[in-house]
Amino acid sequence: MPDWLKPVLESGPPTDPVAVAIRLTAALALGWVVSLIYRWTRRDIVVAPSFPTTLVLLSALIAMVTQVIGDNVARAFSLVGALSIVRFRTVVRDTQDTAYVIFAVVVGMAAGANHYWVAGLGLLVVGTGAYLMRRSAAEVQASEGAEERLLSLRVSASLEPAVLEKGMLSDHLASCRMLSVESAKQGLSLDLRYRVVFRLDSTASALVKALNQKEGVQSVRLQDMDVEDDD
Repeated sequence: MPDWLKPVLESGPPTDPVAVAIRLTAALALGWVVSLIYRWTRRDIVVAPSFPTTLVLLSALIAMVTQVIGDNVARAFSLVGALSIVRFRTVVRDTQDTAYVIFAVVVGMAAGANHYWVAGLGLLVVGTGAYLMRRSAAEVQASEGAEERLLSLRVSASLEPAVLEKGMLSDHLASCRMLSVESAKQGLSLDLRYRVVFRLDSTASALVKALNQKEGVQSVRLQDMDVEDDD
């Protein structure tokens, strides 16, 4: 075997199991921070519930891959060939989600290579940039042509509006701003008016159907903002 090829095929010096355990644990913790940044900057956008968990596991797995490869080029090519047969059918809907996947990969690689300062600086710089450039769901949908609607509800006086807003309305609406609250039926009911913007994955009919099934909701009315209210 040529001398120049021996360093490529050699396994290299043995790795301390304790050091490997520390690096994998650190990668898991750093991946958790990446998922927190993702949740924090993307909390107004509808995302897959499993995606933040995927970011955490991906960081740890990449750190493990880094330990397996080490300085062995032949092992790196073998691993690429093995992973190339895997096919993922899930499509990332937002390009920012792809950026977070790369973020988790790089953080895991830095932890696996024992470059914790690179991972720490990356979390600080990228996290700050993501926070400064974040946009609310209402701004995102407004830029895509989403229109505001006027939602009028008559509910039982025993039904707290805050419970309705944090529950059912937040499942269908990207933004929801209360305009007015009035009593009706001699104080037995409340008339609520909201300025709303729908989520990209929801429709007006789905919201109206869900509200009609909610106990305490007596009537639902949804109209365009430029339509005059006859009441």
